[in-house]
Amino acid sequence: MRTTTALATPARARSVTRELAATPQQIFAVLRDPARHAALDGSGMLRGHPDGPALLGQGDRFGMAMAQAGLAYRSVNVVVEYAPDRLIAWETWGEFRGRRLVGGQRWRFALHELSAGDGSRPARTRVTHTYDWSRARLPRLTIELPGYPRRMAPAMATTLDRLAAAVEDRPTDPGPGAGPTARADDR
Repeated sequence: MRTTTALATPARARSVTRELAATPQQIFAVLRDPARHAALDGSGMLRGHPDGPALLGQGDRFGMAMAQAGLAYRSVNVVVEYAPDRLIAWETWGEFRGRRLVGGQRWRFALHELSAGDGSRPARTRVTHTYDWSRARLPRLTIELPGYPRRMAPAMATTLDRLAAAVEDRPTDPGPGAGPTARADDR
């Protein structure tokens, strides 16, 4: 049964949480693999394959192809929080010639083991996914006016659905925005 809860968060952050039938180690292995991010993304904005390390660690940089409102671009991401099997967060930026122009949002996944499981019951882990734009450059113009806060909680719930499918070894519907023909209103 799917239960995703939106959490009360600071004014410039949105969080959703869900219990998954998997260990923190299983979940963390998926989250630190940037090649899996596009398949997990519930917003429909991530495209293609990342540039950077195969597995993420503290301070690592990776690039990701993105698309929104018919505009394709690349984001630059830096892992800014990292605790193995418990926490991973990256900050995303739009860069041009090495200068950060827009961005500063953080995508965070916090994992809390609820039960280790045994032969008759699977492990349970609470995953809290947070979109935090409190450090973003020009947040009112680039994030709030375009309506991203309103759209992120449902997109993040979809991300957690896809993460659950990935770690619970069950099929998932890629949904709108998963392919190259996504429309801006699908996000």
